[in-house]
Amino acid sequence: MISRRDLLKLTGVAGVGSTALSGYALAEAFRERVTSYNLTPPNWTPGLKLKFAVLADLHVCEPWMSVERLEVIVEQTNSLGADAILLLGDYVVGHRLGKYSGAVSSGAWATVLSKLKAPLGVHAVLGNHDWWESRDVQKKRAGPTPAGLALQVVGIPVYENNAVRLEKDGQAFWLAGLGDQWAFWPRNEEYDEFVQGGKIAYHGVDDLPATLRQVTDSAPVILMAHEPDIFPKVSNRVSLTIAGHTHGGQVRIFGYAPIVPSRFGSRYAYGHIVEDKRHMIVSGGLGCSSLPIRFGSPPEIVVIELGGSEGGEV
Repeated sequence: MISRRDLLKLTGVAGVGSTALSGYALAEAFRERVTSYNLTPPNWTPGLKLKFAVLADLHVCEPWMSVERLEVIVEQTNSLGADAILLLGDYVVGHRLGKYSGAVSSGAWATVLSKLKAPLGVHAVLGNHDWWESRDVQKKRAGPTPAGLALQVVGIPVYENNAVRLEKDGQAFWLAGLGDQWAFWPRNEEYDEFVQGGKIAYHGVDDLPATLRQVTDSAPVILMAHEPDIFPKVSNRVSLTIAGHTHGGQVRIFGYAPIVPSRFGSRYAYGHIVEDKRHMIVSGGLGCSSLPIRFGSPPEIVVIELGGSEGGEV
């Protein structure tokens, strides 16, 4: 956890340390909770019970998401008894790393994540900040990314439009991972419109049809995606989509998030979303990509239990 000295320092950085509300918003950014969901999606295999622990948007940097804080999160995640652990991207702060925070090497945070343990493994996708971190990657408009390489070095598979068939107690399911939808910044000719018109003009490496073509039988499909914006294109062949990216809006007032990084505004900002009998869970994430301020959207480890009785957030 962050020290009291660092918290006071960050309060001063924000220029709002004298107000109780702002102080609370800073403190809330460092109080992790566990948020649980229990559901049985449509067309689920009878008797198949799965438990996933989900970590999203770590944004590792000093002092907000230090290696020491990450170690605590890893230990807590391991204690949850999940069948598999899903990592949903944005391991780094990337281009927004400024004078008020310090970089943590990819090797350092990946080594900590390598301590995650689950019977059916640890599985990862990349997020937009993982692509934006490298100017060379942006210039080439191609990977590999430093974050992706670091994960692979420590033995954590990184999915980019891939699917793998797994089994629990002899019952199969598919775990699919979508390539990032915001991997590259707008091209030069798009930049003015991007800045002046507020249009989201990022380019992705995502390929949902190619990902799902790898599914070769009728077993349920769990789709990992960093950004939730893919959801309208996801068919009911996918039992559950799991996403991050939004930070739950990072600031929510009476449940409303005024700023959400999504083409759909607050439609997919947070929580368990059901559209046309299709299900998605969006994590509020753990870190911050700018100043460490969260209000009404505390950092969370998400636990998803599938195949049990219908339930909601705990």
